[in-house]
Amino acid sequence: MKAFIKVMKALSDPNRVKILKLLQRRDLCVCEIQAAVGLAQPTVSKHLKILDDAGLVTYTKDGLWVNYRLSDGSSNPYASALLGNLRHWLEDDPEIEDLIKKLPELDREKICAR
Repeated sequence: MKAFIKVMKALSDPNRVKILKLLQRRDLCVCEIQAAVGLAQPTVSKHLKILDDAGLVTYTKDGLWVNYRLSDGSSNPYASALLGNLRHWLEDDPEIEDLIKKLPELDREKICAR
């Protein structure tokens, strides 16, 4: 039951759901996620840690960059099931549509050079 509750708690925050919807489209670093959702870097990092602990996201390090992506769900069957369903949910939500429109403008080289 702990694994199920962890996933449900992770999905209970709108900003974490937004992050997952962005990561459905492509891998992103913290600064790109920060620019898209308009939150402070420590807040984004905290959200990503919660999503990682729930088995919803994973990351790889590439030099200075930490690239986040959706998990394959192998560590938590509940995460796998909910990620599969989330692909179809909220696609017509105005907030999600606005976020997705920002994706082409998100370039870590430009964002982090500010």
